[in-house]
Amino acid sequence: MGRHLTAVLRTAMIMGTVGLSGCSGDEHRASPDTVPPPALTSTAVAQVAPLPRPDALADVLYRLADPSVPGSQKLSLVQGAGPDNAAVLDQFAMALLGGGFAPTTFDVRDVAWSDRDPADVMANVNISSPNRGVPTFSFPMEFTPYQGGWQLSARTAYVLLAFGTDRLAPPASTPGH
Repeated sequence: MGRHLTAVLRTAMIMGTVGLSGCSGDEHRASPDTVPPPALTSTAVAQVAPLPRPDALADVLYRLADPSVPGSQKLSLVQGAGPDNAAVLDQFAMALLGGGFAPTTFDVRDVAWSDRDPADVMANVNISSPNRGVPTFSFPMEFTPYQGGWQLSARTAYVLLAFGTDRLAPPASTPGH
């Protein structure tokens, strides 16, 4: 089970890197006529508000990974999550536990405003465990503001947690990306 979880998490990491950064090169080649102007309100909010502390983002991940908390009580931790996603949240926590990642350590680094949505933030997250033989890996994650705190973006949840519902499908990118 540990090898399977490691393979799944490595695949998710690769997919996340491609999926979360896949459009960046095309954005610079688009003609000015096809690129919508940035929303001044969102940009102003992001530039005025302070970046979240890394521990605030790590707290979201620790709560998602806590097997003692039912998935139904974690729905507010993931953008757009509904009752049909509770089982996936339970499975994520149990997969970490079964794969030797418990206790899990989330080291959040390089917090910066997202280039996709100026109100969101991106961070590189190192995921590790003190258990011998459990590899450490990094995963880029996006967080979105929610009720004075933060939650995992739907885009990151889709890759990391393998949400398979239409409700949490990754946001559509613009044509040509």
